[in-house]
Amino acid sequence: MRELTPNTIQRVYFIAICGTGMTALAGMLKSQGYDVRGSDQNVYPPMSTFLDELQIPYHIGFDEKHLEPPPDLVIIGNAMSRGNPEVEAALDRKLNYVSLPFALREFFIRGKYSCVVAGTHGKTTTSALLAWVLETSGRDPGFFIGGIPENFGRGYKLGNGNIFISEGDEYDSAFFDKGSKFFHYLPDLVILNNIEFDHADIFRNLDDIETAFKRFINLIPRSGYLIAGWDDPLVRKLSEKAFSRIVTFGLAAEAEWRAQNIMVDAEATRFEVYHKDKLYGGFSTPLFGLHMIKNCLGVIAAGVALGLSKEEIAAGLATFKNVRRRLQLKGEAKGVKIFDDFAHHPTAVHDTIEGLRGRFPNRRLWAVYEPRTASSKRKMFEQDYIQALALADRVILTPLHLPEKVPAAERLSVEKIASALNQMKIQTWILPANTEMLDFLKLHLQRDDIVLFMSNGDFHGIPDQLLTFI
Repeated sequence: MRELTPNTIQRVYFIAICGTGMTALAGMLKSQGYDVRGSDQNVYPPMSTFLDELQIPYHIGFDEKHLEPPPDLVIIGNAMSRGNPEVEAALDRKLNYVSLPFALREFFIRGKYSCVVAGTHGKTTTSALLAWVLETSGRDPGFFIGGIPENFGRGYKLGNGNIFISEGDEYDSAFFDKGSKFFHYLPDLVILNNIEFDHADIFRNLDDIETAFKRFINLIPRSGYLIAGWDDPLVRKLSEKAFSRIVTFGLAAEAEWRAQNIMVDAEATRFEVYHKDKLYGGFSTPLFGLHMIKNCLGVIAAGVALGLSKEEIAAGLATFKNVRRRLQLKGEAKGVKIFDDFAHHPTAVHDTIEGLRGRFPNRRLWAVYEPRTASSKRKMFEQDYIQALALADRVILTPLHLPEKVPAAERLSVEKIASALNQMKIQTWILPANTEMLDFLKLHLQRDDIVLFMSNGDFHGIPDQLLTFI
């Protein structure tokens, strides 16, 4: 759709403007001079504040009258489906409509060197870290990331350099395009950390996920790079079919880029990096956990492929401030540290707890977890959650969020998880994310405790409230 240029497109309308990534894309188009507006069912801070600051008009609720006069282009969020009045109007009137990843490709990626960070875990942090390393080295990259990197303060940047970084989501694109978003991103360099089963609402099984990643790898040109996480057996398997150059990283002895001599204290993780068994250099990062070291290794390997020096890469890693809600320290009150993390898959829950445990080995660690996503609410993960949460000293689970969204026979039982943990002498409670949980924590927390909240939701603001009421 090469006609999507400033000469042919002026007015752009977003259906579900507050959907994942949609607000950021609206901001990018607005900064390019397009007349942008949209609608959503619920518009509230921080999205409403962001739209107001950029002077992007929006409607609360959906109505086909919002598409009058007809916009030149309609961008439809992937949460929208048939029956939405604005979707129906766009179809009836034969308006020009596309998905978010399609628009991102045509307006911002095409013509750039496209770096895509993919995998089940670590996409947001790794893409933000790569962007920051390129930024501090003077490359002025553009990026589109599904989180808020603290170094930038927003999840997108246009950039005047020739590199564009995308967080490569395997989730589907729109009701009319059920292929994964990352199929659209014209990858030249891909960092692929790991592949596991996730997104049970759109993938039936691991084979479906494997097929999606196989197709994605097949899009990398022979002149490009697959930066492959060699600790993951499925990544290894799919890498065999790549036509591009392959660069491997991880903790495995066979990886080209490896981390050794890892040292952790309360402020930073320090490690040495070896390239093909030869010492490349020492690095420091304020990130914690073996999964974060792997994220750093992927960025180091990518940085070298992109022509960065060791010193440039090291400076970026050392000054990276993380991403909001990725093991984010919310604050400290009366000696209690409160952390917030987006973890919801059992592997992410395990790695996040392990990272904090390594940072504070002698402090009591509370893990507060809410099963909220389509995958996390399925009983196929029960044993994995038990093993992951067993790394904590105390555990609080919430009841399932919207349990009716998962068939009863497939539904996760938080009661079984709690029972198993209690039998392992790990005190576990099931509490709703409301004043009951807040009051319970206020009563039981002790000085020097660490509290880790994990969910793709916000626990109704309890992490922030806890800092006030401890």
